[in-house]
Amino acid sequence: MVGRARGRSGPAVSRRDRHSRGGPLGLPVVTAARLPLFPLNTVLFPGLVLPLNIFEQRYRALMRDLAALPSDEPRNFAVVAIRDGREVAPTAPGLPDPTAEPELGAAAGFGDDPMRALHTVGCIADAATIREQEDGTYEAVATGTTRFKLLSVDASGPYLTAEVEPLEESAGDGAGALASGVIRAFRTYQKRLAGARERSVATSQDLPDEPSVLSYLVAAAAVLDVPAKQRLLQAPDTASRLAEELKLLRAEAAVIGKLPSLPMVDLTRRPTSPN
Repeated sequence: MVGRARGRSGPAVSRRDRHSRGGPLGLPVVTAARLPLFPLNTVLFPGLVLPLNIFEQRYRALMRDLAALPSDEPRNFAVVAIRDGREVAPTAPGLPDPTAEPELGAAAGFGDDPMRALHTVGCIADAATIREQEDGTYEAVATGTTRFKLLSVDASGPYLTAEVEPLEESAGDGAGALASGVIRAFRTYQKRLAGARERSVATSQDLPDEPSVLSYLVAAAAVLDVPAKQRLLQAPDTASRLAEELKLLRAEAAVIGKLPSLPMVDLTRRPTSPN
């Protein structure tokens, strides 16, 4: 697929963007009004690492603009999970038509109104590493920093941009007690996953005590589908997320023995996501 010609230089970041003090994970909170938007068929959580293999023209343009920023500026972009459609054009909401002509433009694959194809809560990412390959594709490693609410999507440029509103993380009632329960439930879940694969659990992977960090780590590490992970991302507070995780972990652990096999999980990294 060939994206639109670039009509400007530099990433689509509003001048209102600022870096403030560290957020609940000790990571910088971005108070951005507008950021480049990268829709994916996965959910990114604050504090988690997301490797990317980037080959589409529109996302190459996004990475090229981010890489051109001065070294002392953050390379921030917004990651949001796709409700319908796919990252890779050509497609449309629903099942892609393999006989269709390739779509062009920043919104290719997301229909006439990209907002309808995307979830409304996502995670701002900071691209710590961006490497251009010999064939013009990119490899990048980004880290989630803070959640946001998606307000609008602009498809007029070479890639999508979004108006976003960062979401603060509040503890909620009983987060500490719930965290203890989630740690126990997750350990049981890990052991049953390992048993399904006839593998041992790595004891060196200690879980954090801080409830918000724990809630995001468990949400990312558990083997859940995108809708379930999205519900965890958009939970109103840490306690609500931990309470939902406790129910999910107990339910998942109860049925693992009835399944032939399940993949083991990595506590900090997500599988490499092609765009």
